[in-house]
Amino acid sequence: MKYGVPLGLLHPAAWKDVAVAADELGFESVWLPEHLVFATDLSLAVYPGTDKPGIKPTTPLFDAPAYLCHLAALTTRVRLGTAVHLFALRHPFASARAFATLDAVSGGRAICGVGAGWYRGEWDAAQIPFENRGARLDEAILLARRLWTEPAVSHRGRFYSFEEVAFDPKPVQAHLPILAGGESPAALRRAALLCDGWISMPHTLDSIRPQLDRLAALRDRRPFSITVHAYSLASPAEVPAWAALGVDRLIVRPWARSRDAVQALVAFARAHGLS
Repeated sequence: MKYGVPLGLLHPAAWKDVAVAADELGFESVWLPEHLVFATDLSLAVYPGTDKPGIKPTTPLFDAPAYLCHLAALTTRVRLGTAVHLFALRHPFASARAFATLDAVSGGRAICGVGAGWYRGEWDAAQIPFENRGARLDEAILLARRLWTEPAVSHRGRFYSFEEVAFDPKPVQAHLPILAGGESPAALRRAALLCDGWISMPHTLDSIRPQLDRLAALRDRRPFSITVHAYSLASPAEVPAWAALGVDRLIVRPWARSRDAVQALVAFARAHGLS
């Protein structure tokens, strides 16, 4: 089992120390979420399935691939991922360039986690239609694959059209992994058909099973990774049950407060035999 660390659940002042500790302790990956901008109108921010705003407009926001480039310079082994990047909220040239740069400066450690997003406010502010964000993301994923691998690319699509361009340097990884987040039918189809893996919302062993069943019905035989946010992971004895479900990466949160995170990672690494 691989273990990831969700930096977004920490105060930003702790990100550097926690990422360095994760690298030294043998954690496989660290992950950053992102938003581009928050509107001050909270009527646009009610999180799906709730009646409360899912954001605070004054929350500090950082460009996730850019910040991960900073962490790449401080680490040597740990992989650097987004959970998730709103890839289609920019032109595919910008998002593809960001991850190619991250992969280059990290020596091939980038993981491109993408999602269509739930928060309408930032799409409205960027003047990009919220209603077609999923279809726009699907086209952007296909474009990024081509930009990262083909010598020259031209495109005529529903959302993006351009004459032939070169795109260099290519990522260090021959196949930079793209993982899709989200649990809607469209998000699961995107993961299964267009991506290299899926990133879940927070789950327990019991709550993850229906999503994995739905995903399995859509998948083909291509290599595929399953990443689960398992913040309630209780002990190493629980891990084999996750693995039996086909999960190969758990994003864990063994701390209660940001100031205790490094110490909690040390204890977790010892308990789970990391090195």
